[in-house]
Amino acid sequence: MSSSNLPTSTLNLNATSNLSSANSASSAQPAPKYKPYELKFKTNFEKPVILDNFEKRKWRQTFDDDWNFYWSSVGNIRKIFNPHSGIRLGDHQIINHFPNHYELTRKDLMVKNLKKYTREMEKLGENVKVLDYLPLTFTLPVEYCLFEKKFNDAKQTGGSMWIMKPIARYGGAGISIVTKKSQVKDWMKERGRYCSTRDQHVISKYISNPFLIGGRKFDLRMYCLVTNYKPVKAYIYKHGFARFSAYKYTNDSRQLDDMRIHLTNTTLQKMAPAYNDTHGLKWSYQNLLQYLEHTRGKEAVDKMIEEIDYICIHTLKAVSAVIYNDKHCFEMYGYDIMLDSNLKPWLIEVNASPSLATTTAADRVLKSCLMNDTFKIVLRKEFPDVPFYDYKVNISDRGLGDYRVLVNEDTHTVGTPHGGTSTSRPPSKLRSRGIY
Repeated sequence: MSSSNLPTSTLNLNATSNLSSANSASSAQPAPKYKPYELKFKTNFEKPVILDNFEKRKWRQTFDDDWNFYWSSVGNIRKIFNPHSGIRLGDHQIINHFPNHYELTRKDLMVKNLKKYTREMEKLGENVKVLDYLPLTFTLPVEYCLFEKKFNDAKQTGGSMWIMKPIARYGGAGISIVTKKSQVKDWMKERGRYCSTRDQHVISKYISNPFLIGGRKFDLRMYCLVTNYKPVKAYIYKHGFARFSAYKYTNDSRQLDDMRIHLTNTTLQKMAPAYNDTHGLKWSYQNLLQYLEHTRGKEAVDKMIEEIDYICIHTLKAVSAVIYNDKHCFEMYGYDIMLDSNLKPWLIEVNASPSLATTTAADRVLKSCLMNDTFKIVLRKEFPDVPFYDYKVNISDRGLGDYRVLVNEDTHTVGTPHGGTSTSRPPSKLRSRGIY
């Protein structure tokens, strides 16, 4: 299927006007009072959107341990924070992952923490409904009996379609569609009585009524920056993108094995003959919003954005008690959200290292601006004279580029979809539905 099947009115995939503010926005800084430093950076990712941002700031790359800023892989984070490594970070150092970020980014732990958080809030009399935005999910093999009961219940009501994923793999690897219990039983038999943590899977109820554009599925990639967990201080990026499948959606049982229909991961879609190199099967988030406003109305879109904010806020709160809030750390998460035919957002997963590879010109602009704005927030002018941990909670809400405040527990602030903040009660629409 060619890209012409998508509505042409919104196919301006290379439009970058909405991102220009990321380059032009300026921070309201006081008169210079800190002597300039030639900061040293270290990274495991040789991606232009990272390196170009470093070079523009005239930072110097280092390959030893004498760095000020480290954009690290999750694998190296484990080594750095291993108590036996002998590594101790100094006041002049900032790194891009919290030590146990996996409490949110590993699929089984994310579900476990969200369920625990919901129970704790219920005991406090708080009506938290974040699980309403998470497909029913179980960890295999340990929760097979719970899955079996729900599978049978769903079968009696007309159908039971599930999606099974490894707990810690990315890019669509190892994912399968399940319509029979025998598929799960066979998988368990292959692994024997004992299953290592690495081999565990999650199985989730398949969203059988996805929102389709041009007959094709898509999901959203949103970016959330966390500078602190106790209290939670987080920002959400105003730009992201929708990733489309290369083929029209069908739940025909004869095509359940074709993951290119059911998944939208770029690594998977690039292998499809119908893949388009020009726009990479992506729309900008702003173009998507315009399309949705045109077809569903502004009120429905505003509700959707509020609900996405709600998902992000409460997933962060759900892990705030278990995340080790190291003073040197921040995190930029990639949230994957799917919309159903009612425009309800569903949380698919949270990524600790969202891809910074670029497949189109629009991709390069988006991710370059994203990194620029991320650096502007976490690396203030006073660093390293003033350590990151001295200002990470009290970062000014000015000079955020295209980020907006999502939540600041320190000031009881909740961001609003159009960039403002509220220190009073949450939006009335969400209160009336019992969401906040």
